[in-house]
Amino acid sequence: MLDRYNRHINYLRISVTDRCNLRCRYCMPEEGVKLIRHEDILTYDEITAFTRVAVAAGISKVRITGGEPLVRKGVTELVRMIADIDGVTDLSMTTNGILLAGYATALAEAGLMRVNVSLDTLDPVKYGYVTRGGDLYSVLKGIEAAQKAGLRPVKINCVIKSTPDESDAREVAEYCMREGLEVRFIRQMDLATGTFSVVHGGSGGHCAKCNRLRLTPEGMLRPCLFSDRGFSIRELGPEEALHQALDSKPEKGTTNHVNGFYNIGG
Repeated sequence: MLDRYNRHINYLRISVTDRCNLRCRYCMPEEGVKLIRHEDILTYDEITAFTRVAVAAGISKVRITGGEPLVRKGVTELVRMIADIDGVTDLSMTTNGILLAGYATALAEAGLMRVNVSLDTLDPVKYGYVTRGGDLYSVLKGIEAAQKAGLRPVKINCVIKSTPDESDAREVAEYCMREGLEVRFIRQMDLATGTFSVVHGGSGGHCAKCNRLRLTPEGMLRPCLFSDRGFSIRELGPEEALHQALDSKPEKGTTNHVNGFYNIGG
């Protein structure tokens, strides 16, 4: 599936919820945000039906995101439903890891292949500050559980201010090396101003190589993280929304005043 700039679009990121059990300072305000009504959030059947259409059109890689995907009830069943779609060759999830220890085995058995876990520091005090109350040790247990369950590779998403040479980032890198994990360093982004950069150790931020579309919890298919445009799979239907999103994918990102990271994923 090619867009108008001849980029091969084969990657669908599905945000299954705008809810999260953390309040990371670079993601949402302390008081939280106005949440989508439960009745407006896509059902698992709707998500799966759209994914089938997208896979038939050329999508082969699917990532489940949030918010925090593990706070949505029954998400393991959604993993199973997507894993059963013929043509999905890479099924992954991005999580903050807080609940991962209790889900890792079930997710692997349902067909999840790998996980990305957010980890910005190994200092429990700093971690609690950045996440406004998160427990670092729950995340570390989740990472260990994911490895034992066979969710490999486990990739660590580490948010940095400017460079991987920052002290916390170096400690995270050393931890990953010891534990056999892969690490990606992501500079803090600002959707409203269009501030973003290339991900160190990953493919994000390379607009010329972008291969992804994003489905929000309420069913808006967005062609770019840094774009206000979106197409409702409920109003337009899956096929037409996919067509319009593909045709509207910009050459490079600009700004997004409609979404936040909490409801579209990173």
